Amino acid sequence: MTDTVGSRQRQILDLLLGNKVGLSIDEIAKVLSISRNAIQQHIAVLESEGYLQIGELSKTAGRPVRRYVLTEAGINSFPKQYAWFSKLMLSALKTEIGSEAFQRYMYKLGQNLSESHVYRFTGKEPQEKISELLKIMDELGFKTDGSVAQQSTIKANNCIFHDLAQTHQEICQFDMALMTSLLGKDVELTECMAKGGGSCCFKIADP
Repeated sequence: MTDTVGSRQRQILDLLLGNKVGLSIDEIAKVLSISRNAIQQHIAVLESEGYLQIGELSKTAGRPVRRYVLTEAGINSFPKQYAWFSKLMLSALKTEIGSEAFQRYMYKLGQNLSESHVYRFTGKEPQEKISELLKIMDELGFKTDGSVAQQSTIKANNCIFHDLAQTHQEICQFDMALMTSLLGKDVELTECMAKGGGSCCFKIADP
């Protein structure tokens, strides 16, 4: 959960997590033993941040009552175990099919992703393709260093699979397959963060 959410706001989110149908301001105020006005202020902040929204109206004593429910962003603000679960699945897959097949599998995934981006490279010159690839990598979170692209080396300051790649370095095949498929040139991994490098560097083969 982000640091911008205060302790009271966290309590509100906790309550809504356990009440999927939603809660009214009065109901939240009663549980937390604070004023209705204070709850309204916290609700306004959480709503502006996208953590909650107005749910279905319900009627109490003949008048409609506004209830608030968590949004997807609100649900996702709670701790998740994606990295742990991914490690579990990858370990099981590697054990099941073997290291070489696992490496080919990761390479195929990179090729599959490239198919959804290949239209962006149609008719472009080699250097234009590199620039477009950097845009795609930044969209994925790699945080590339565009200053080295002119030297036919792509430098990524963030490994988006860092935790996973430390255990399963075959995952790097995904990156190389994506780059190779989009550029139409072989790509060599010359420095790897998962192996202790300061960044991930990819050397693009000469024409």
